[in-house]
Amino acid sequence: MAVVPDAPHDGSAPEPAAELGANPAPVAPEAPTPQPAQLVEHFFRHEKGRLHGALVRLLGVHHLSLAEDLAQEAMLRALRTWSMGGVPANPSAWITQVAMNLARDALRHRKMATGKEAAIITHHEQTTATPAVAWEAAHGIRDDALRLMFVCAHPAIAPDAQVILALKILCGFSTGEIARAFLATEAAIEKQLTRTKQRIAEAGIGFELPEGADLAPRLDGVLAAIYQLFNEGYKASSGDRLLREELCQEAVRLGLQLVAHPAGRAPRCHALLALMLLTIARFPSRLDEQGAVLRLDAQDRSKWNQALIARGLVHLAAAAEGDALSEYHLQAGIAATHCLAPDYLSTDWDLILRHYDELLRLKPSPVVALNRAVAVANRNGPQAGLDALAAIAQREKLETHYLLHAVEGELRWRLGEPAAAAAGFRRALALAQVGPEKAHLTRMLERCEAAGVM
Repeated sequence: MAVVPDAPHDGSAPEPAAELGANPAPVAPEAPTPQPAQLVEHFFRHEKGRLHGALVRLLGVHHLSLAEDLAQEAMLRALRTWSMGGVPANPSAWITQVAMNLARDALRHRKMATGKEAAIITHHEQTTATPAVAWEAAHGIRDDALRLMFVCAHPAIAPDAQVILALKILCGFSTGEIARAFLATEAAIEKQLTRTKQRIAEAGIGFELPEGADLAPRLDGVLAAIYQLFNEGYKASSGDRLLREELCQEAVRLGLQLVAHPAGRAPRCHALLALMLLTIARFPSRLDEQGAVLRLDAQDRSKWNQALIARGLVHLAAAAEGDALSEYHLQAGIAATHCLAPDYLSTDWDLILRHYDELLRLKPSPVVALNRAVAVANRNGPQAGLDALAAIAQREKLETHYLLHAVEGELRWRLGEPAAAAAGFRRALALAQVGPEKAHLTRMLERCEAAGVM
């Protein structure tokens, strides 16, 4: 069973739990025909960060909510127009143009400033990654989306709230997706968003960015947001696709922009970038040709992208500078251990377990403990894995997470307890929300039933 990045703040993005055993014959899913609504979501989610960044730069950072409203309205207009007239040749440019037109109308209506309309009219002819010369001279952040991440990481906002705000406004996450990442309820996330906006208004937070090295205190919030963005792409929390590669690509792009900036030339930034590169290097073998899940022991390692692995190892070496050890260092080390093993049987589970022990000490969470239990099972056997599951602190937080029950089901199966295994897989199947994972768990359940479980 492969264990990969755990998301910060008790989120998770592990490989499917049932990678503990052999992979049965896949069931080919139907390939849905893309509809305008799906295309709107795709382009909006992929471009939302840059779109919000461009709007904020034009309207001013104190009009963050207005930028969010305008981007949302642009998406709704795209949905209506594309449903009737078809999808344009350049959907991203279409949405950007509509958003800029809406911003022009808002500026004219609110009379926010003189001389702004011309900038809006010509803005779509420029790349959104080319900010004003004055800003570039002061901050050196050429990317609108990355700059807005630093904006959301204001020190007057609580760390969790920084990430939630960035995921909602910048990354386009739904409240449900954020809730699943934080092992929280949607109501709790909605309340936190409301409190955060109230805090911003009451404290008069203007979101002006500091200059140069003063950006460093905001770095952890930016890293956490990029990490959650990558995790949602690595293992979607709902829908028909397990992988959302466009989100992973955007997270890697932001990571590259970050390490190129003086404020981001910190070891933990290189560690996060290494983790992402080492993880996406295995994408070509993670699903079969029909889109079904392939567990680590069934993956064709010759398909792994060796160029990306090499780049990841370069950044992992850069992360070794200094004495600080972050969660990203440890998770990148786990990913590197998987990538460097020539085959599944050669995996150094001793090293992986040591990394998880240190990670659990550094940042204890039920999700880290769950992934550690998988490493224990691979090293010491299924009963040791079950004992580790039973010992998880705050295990109740995982009861609504399908992966806990899928891991328990597979370990019970390995112990020769098909009835108990089936119970675990049924519970996991009831909680899973991603199509390929549901199909995988269904096959695991059928395996138990074929052994005489009804």
